[in-house]
Amino acid sequence: MIDKYTLRRQLKAARNALKPTERRHAARASLRLALRHGLLLRAQRIGFYLPQGGEFDVHPLLDRALGMGLECYLPILPRRGRVMRFGRVRHHTPMRPNRYGIPEPVDAKPLRARQLDLLLMPLVGFDLLGHRLGMGGGYYDATLAFMVHRRLWRKPRLVGVAYECQRADALPHDPWDMPLDAVLTERRLCRFNPGRHR
Repeated sequence: MIDKYTLRRQLKAARNALKPTERRHAARASLRLALRHGLLLRAQRIGFYLPQGGEFDVHPLLDRALGMGLECYLPILPRRGRVMRFGRVRHHTPMRPNRYGIPEPVDAKPLRARQLDLLLMPLVGFDLLGHRLGMGGGYYDATLAFMVHRRLWRKPRLVGVAYECQRADALPHDPWDMPLDAVLTERRLCRFNPGRHR
């Protein structure tokens, strides 16, 4: 099996090769799929992300969720460590850049990941067993470490968002890697381990 470093390089290259028109089409198509499959219906608190470096654009989903009156949150990096919190975002929420230059909501009382119902996650690659290849920073792994010990029901539901070109036949994974509940692409919503939450 190819190592994570090589896979990251290959899958990021495939993602970066997409044209702006393809990206816009994919973002609109993923919104239609998410609505058709009711992805936002069973969640009140949803974690999003702001796309960076070629990541899948979830702005249409975020805008729709805000329009539906759902509580929407964005990651806030910690001063120390890697466990993120999530700040509420509205249409005119004040934002400030974190140390990577990514805007974060200014929120005096951010939530822990366990308080979210659904978390949409960026990724570099995925396979059809629900494994996710991230950027390698370990922020999501650290933030979701509490979920490793939950066997039957766990919150939040984890949905990776990616282009179809980011799918790999099989990904290497470590014991601390949290499996996804689903992956949303421009072509499909692929669910894994149905019934895990009920």
